[in-house]
Amino acid sequence: MASTIAGGDKIAGMATPAAETNPYAKFLGNRDAREVIAQTAPKLAALSTQLGAAGVERSLAPGKWSVREIVCHLADCEIVFAFRLRQALAEPDHVIQPFDQDHWSKPYAKMTAQAALDTFTAVRRWNVALLDTLSSADFARTLSHPERGAMTLQTIVDTMGGHDLNHLAQIETIAAQK
Repeated sequence: MASTIAGGDKIAGMATPAAETNPYAKFLGNRDAREVIAQTAPKLAALSTQLGAAGVERSLAPGKWSVREIVCHLADCEIVFAFRLRQALAEPDHVIQPFDQDHWSKPYAKMTAQAALDTFTAVRRWNVALLDTLSSADFARTLSHPERGAMTLQTIVDTMGGHDLNHLAQIETIAAQK
């Protein structure tokens, strides 16, 4: 049983396309997910500083999340990824619990970008530390997602990297608009 970065998983002899198990594979491309995720928190911090208090309230378009809300979403997702990684390591063939990001986003209007960034940074640091301890067999551990099917722990890592790149690109686009 083996997997490839952003290239899909080979589980029980069946190839699962990356786009099915990782909806963010197109953002990751051939980049190393672990390098991407290690660089995200500093990039978010720099973009937040560049944008300032008023800038983090801007969005790509009416009805879209502001930078503050994107950073809140990233903080929530990092907590989810932390749990998924640890459950995949602790429980054979773990089944991931999906979540509804729209429901989770309801309190974002009352949260600060700095609190979200602090949370994201701390949990990401802890997740990177965990990943640094894992073997190739750990990254090949199987689990499943009710909507995406069978995957490996590496798929979670790849999803983290692609998800980061997607949202970083949104924030960079907002930051470039003056």
